[in-house]
Order: sequence, then C-alpha cells, then structure tokens
Amino acid sequence: MARPTVHDLLEARGKHRFAMLRVETIEEAEAAARAGVELLSVPPSMIIDGRFREVAPDCFAFPGENFYEIGGTEDFLKWAYPLYKHGADGFYCSGSLATIRAMADHGLPVCGHVGLIPSKRTWTGGFKAVGKTLETAQLVWRQVKAAEAAGAFAVEIEVVPHSITRAIAERTGLFLISMGAGAAGHAQYLFTDDVLGQNRGRIPRHAKVYADFAAHYAGLQAMRVEAMGRFVRDVHDGDYPAAQYLVDCDSAVVDAFTDWLDQEA
Repeated sequence: MARPTVHDLLEARGKHRFAMLRVETIEEAEAAARAGVELLSVPPSMIIDGRFREVAPDCFAFPGENFYEIGGTEDFLKWAYPLYKHGADGFYCSGSLATIRAMADHGLPVCGHVGLIPSKRTWTGGFKAVGKTLETAQLVWRQVKAAEAAGAFAVEIEVVPHSITRAIAERTGLFLISMGAGAAGHAQYLFTDDVLGQNRGRIPRHAKVYADFAAHYAGLQAMRVEAMGRFVRDVHDGDYPAAQYLVDCDSAVVDAFTDWLDQEA
C-alpha cells in the first residue's frame, strides 16, 4: 500500500479505520510498519533520521512536540519547514489557532488537539475526560470547529465520551484521531509504551495492553544484576581473569624486557 496522503485520509473517513501509534525508536517504527500500522506519531528527530523512511516508507508520519517545547507561531513554522522537507506528512500542533492558521496558510498539513489536552489540562480539571457535561461537550465542539476554520485537516480528540465523538464526527469535515474517544474516530491512536506494556505506572483506561515488556525488562534487569554480581565475585576472589582470557608473549621476550627495565631503572 502506498503512503496515504491528506486527501486519501479525508476520502477514507467512514470507509476505513486507521491504526495509529506513537513510536519513540527506529525499532518501534519498523515493527509498527511491518505490523501494518498506517499512521505514526514520531519525535521530530526521527523524521530527520534517514533510517526512518527506510523502515517505514509507507506510513503517514506526524512529528509532534508540545507547544512549550517549540514556541510561538514563527517558531512552529521554522520547526516545520525542515521536517516537511525530510518527509513529514502532517504536523501535530497544540499551539494557538493563529499558529494552526499560519501553518495551513503555508500548505503545511496540521493536526490540532481537542478534549483532554495534557499540556493544557489545567483548564479542564486535570487528567480526566472532557465532554461529560453539556458545557464541556459544547467546548469540545467549539474546539473542533475552531481548528477546522483555522485550516487544520485533522484533530486528535482525546478522552471524550464516545457518544459525543460520534455526534461530532457526523458534523465535521475533519479527520478525527481518537485517543480514548471512541470508535467514531477515523483513526484509533495509542502509545506504543501502552500497547507493549512497557509502563510500570498507571495505565490509561482507554489503553489496551497487548504485551508485557515491563516483566521482560524486569527479568532482564535481574539477569544483569546476577551476571554483574558474579563478575564482581570473580574479581574479588581472583578467578577473573583466568588463563583463557589472557594474552601473553614468548618468555624470551619477557626476560629481555625485564633485563632492559632493570637497566633503565
């Protein structure tokens, strides 16, 4: 399958359910591509890394950072241009509507963020669902329409009641990327850390865990400690280095060298 375009994503709304993951390493990107994940959220540095398109040539890639890591509108533009040149397909933007508008005016495909926006969670009460009351559901709708009017082609809609998401999906032309916001989203988005079970802390309610990497990592750590402990004991007891780990030379060379040293001393 060829790498989808913005046009393809918008045309596929309601016809195909896209899978999307946040990946943090080239190895995760390669695994996602081989598994058939179509959309990837990636650290900006990954776009610049030539290996990324070698391992994930057909994935639609959104580089993204929080607005406070980038700055204002001009900063976003300067940030986006080289990434676009290196093959970014779209840009996650948690900045202002003016920033979305400026990026869209320059032809850069922009994805906004509505509902629970972690970097702006203080305005909606912290890490909790947004849209469970009439007032907050109206807020999410206004966020969607504002992003659409500013020129975004997509929004990440996060931790919004699925019935509210469905009602919004029926009334917007945006491509909705659902993170814990229900099946009406045109893409379902999770973090690889959650999918692989790499987290040891609280797992979000919407995150489905498919593997238990944390247990494997704990096992590997125990193996590290045990192996390093045996190394320490060998050193302390004089068992390392044993003969098989040593390099030596002819005894005549040793004798000649020690004679020379005695003369030098």
